[in-house]
Amino acid sequence: MFNWLLAPAAYLYKLGVTFRHHLFDWGIIKSEKFDVPVVCIGNITVGGTGKTPMAEMVVGYMTRTHHVALISRGYGRRTKGYREVRPDSHYRDVGDEPLQIKLKFPDVVVAVCEKRAEGIRRLLAEHPETDLVVMDDGFQHRYVEPKVNIVMIDATRPVQHDKMLPQGTLRDLPEMLHRAHYFVVTKCPEKMAPIDRRILSKVLVQVAYQKVYFTRFESFMPQPLYADEAGSEGVALHRRVIALSGIGNPKPFLESLRERYDVVAELTLDDHHIYRVKDMKQLAALLGQYPDAAVVTTEKDAVKLTNRDKIPEAVRRALYYVPINISFTEDSATDLLQKLEQDVRGN
Repeated sequence: MFNWLLAPAAYLYKLGVTFRHHLFDWGIIKSEKFDVPVVCIGNITVGGTGKTPMAEMVVGYMTRTHHVALISRGYGRRTKGYREVRPDSHYRDVGDEPLQIKLKFPDVVVAVCEKRAEGIRRLLAEHPETDLVVMDDGFQHRYVEPKVNIVMIDATRPVQHDKMLPQGTLRDLPEMLHRAHYFVVTKCPEKMAPIDRRILSKVLVQVAYQKVYFTRFESFMPQPLYADEAGSEGVALHRRVIALSGIGNPKPFLESLRERYDVVAELTLDDHHIYRVKDMKQLAALLGQYPDAAVVTTEKDAVKLTNRDKIPEAVRRALYYVPINISFTEDSATDLLQKLEQDVRGN
């Protein structure tokens, strides 16, 4: 209601971001270019736009022909500097999303460093076989000059109607979208009208070579996080469910659960939430209230709930997560990935 009170702060933030871009444009702050191609997957807004599922798709495809490594800031971790992610790393040391990617691709080098250029330099020094770096986030930072920029856009929050932080969700200037090579619009409705596609494409495309892909998240059947303790019934359609999430934009996750299940309670937490004893007690209390319910969470949250000793037995037995991937609604994912392969090879 009082969003307009934030307008002065948003104006000052925009001035600061604009000046910073000018420093890069004038060459006062340098962007570093590497001999190894860097594919940046980023966005210009805060909150979940699907960068991690997109990074997983690119890594999964490119590992067939390349020695791929992934670099990330490792948002929310309690450590500083360069750190290589191991399958047994704690999410508070490396970040939840890098750990999720490492668990899916244990043979891929995954590292975190808040200074991406410094991180890439060390990564290449320690792993000289690397011939492709995927940078998860970093589009707005500009200290690294990627060979390819993939920018994720949330269809539920069109950039043309958004405002700068803290009044809106924009953390970078829409004018900077000219630096993108590909746009991947996520969370599109299943039956997106052609006119809506054309309007959004016209807003995004500022340079002739840019291409827009429209996608939505595809959810799979919930999987038990503790398979050895889970009940045999699984999460059947219309079963009672307690929804648990700590992600940037939980709305699509919650909506998909409501379509399939009887959601009797929702525990919605901040993005990159650190789970504590009080959260487990709250879940246990909800299960006491709904003893036949399943606790269903996101894939991102699941990597933070793997410490068996700190999770009550009743919660472990009821705990499931929903795997997701990106489903392309028109052009196939292969079209994007093959073009990306050509870009990486220098064509």
